[in-house]
Formats: sequence, structure tokens, C-alpha cells
Amino acid sequence: MPSPFPGMDPYLEGYMWADVDHALASQFRKQLVPLVRPNYAVRIEVSIYNDRVPAHELGIMYPDVEIIHPQPPAQRLVHETAGAIAIAPAPLSIPLTIMTQVRQSSVQIRDVASNRLITSIEIISPSNKREPGITAYLAKRDELRLAEVHLLEIDLLRRGTRAWPQTSLPATEYFATLIRARHIQAEAWPIGLREHLPILPVPLRQPDPDVPLDVQAALGAIYDEADYSLTLDYDQPPPEPPLLEADATWAAERIQMWREQ
Repeated sequence: MPSPFPGMDPYLEGYMWADVDHALASQFRKQLVPLVRPNYAVRIEVSIYNDRVPAHELGIMYPDVEIIHPQPPAQRLVHETAGAIAIAPAPLSIPLTIMTQVRQSSVQIRDVASNRLITSIEIISPSNKREPGITAYLAKRDELRLAEVHLLEIDLLRRGTRAWPQTSLPATEYFATLIRARHIQAEAWPIGLREHLPILPVPLRQPDPDVPLDVQAALGAIYDEADYSLTLDYDQPPPEPPLLEADATWAAERIQMWREQ
């Protein structure tokens, strides 16, 4: 059964994201292999990163992480003895972040003759959109540029901070960028919640032409294959950040039409 949404399904941005990340990478490879062989090989690279997760996101992104809730200071008992000094309870509590390891997939196109990396397709994860992950990702981007590797970034997450100067970005839910080797400007595709995901160019080495990557077809294929509708709770709001009121109304209408089909 297809998703209720014509483009990105915002309900996939929560605890299902790890599955979506890996499945999208596999689907991208399935699309690209017949377009680039026999001169190129398409490989999936899985990297492990440390992610510093805000405590309030643990139930959204990492529901299996065990959290021990301490007894609130106001409820702790102080044994009073003769001459005991009263201990003042802490007037504030400061939320902490939780360090956890996450796996992230990228798709690599390599020259068969030399095994040289030609193009990297990065599916942006939550860890790429907050520290320390933003700094680590910017370093990886710089390494790829120095190595003259094409870099296609696909960001299908509304939460977090994109690794681009915020003053240059339009207000949009999703975003894709292409940094071609030896270019000084990136090509960008702002993507709205209500829009179909684009068909993006995947550069190869010159003089070979770009090949297309149909992101919407890939998302639709993995939604059907995994049958995410069995797991996602469309009776609840999507994961944070909350949708704008008009978008929330639109999403509820889409879900209702989907159920009536």
C-alpha cells in the first residue's frame, strides 16, 4: 500500500529512520547499477558515528535506548537527626544529551578500472544536523571536494540544522544539493512537504553524461517493500518538529483519503 503523502512521508522521520536510511541506499543502488555498468560499480558504505542525542528525542529516534529516571530532588528523603543541617534541593534540572552509536549508509559510484571514487551520495541523518556530527560531516565534505569527488546530498529530515549557511537557504522542509567536482557553487533543490521528491542528476566522470536518480520512486518502493503502514501510527502527529497548522490540516486530510481508498 502506498504512503498517504505524495512526497516525503514525515512519519518516517522518527524511529523508522534507520531502516529508511539503509533501504533507500539499497534502492538507489538498484536504480543506478543498470545505468552505469559496465564502466562503474555501485557500492554501499556503512559508517558508524557517535551521536549526542537530546534526551527528549530518545523516544523519537532511538526508542530502544534504556533511560533511568532518577527520583526527583523534591521527593528525596533527608534523614533528620539532632543537629543535622538541612540540604537544599536543587531548584533546576538541566537536560543532558545521551551518547550513542548510529550507522549511516552512503552510496558510492566507483570507476571499475581504477576503483577510484567518482560520486558519493549521502543520505543525511539526524547526526549530520547537530554537533558533533555537523563538524564531522563538514570535514567529510571537504575531503571529498579535495579528492575531486562529486557529492550528492539528500536531506529528508525536517529536524536539525543543515550544514549550509542558513541565510542562503529558503524555508523548506526538505533539501537536496549537488556539489560537482571542481565547481565553486552547489546546485540545490528545495523540496516542500506537499511536493513529489525530484529526479536528481548523478554525475560521472567526463565525458559521460549524468544519470537520473528518481528519489520518489525509491521511497515508494521501500514503503511498499517494508509495508511501513503496518508500523506507523497515523492517529498521532508526526515526529518533531511539529507541522505548521495549515500543513497539519493538509496531512490529516491526506491520511483520511488514504484510509478511505
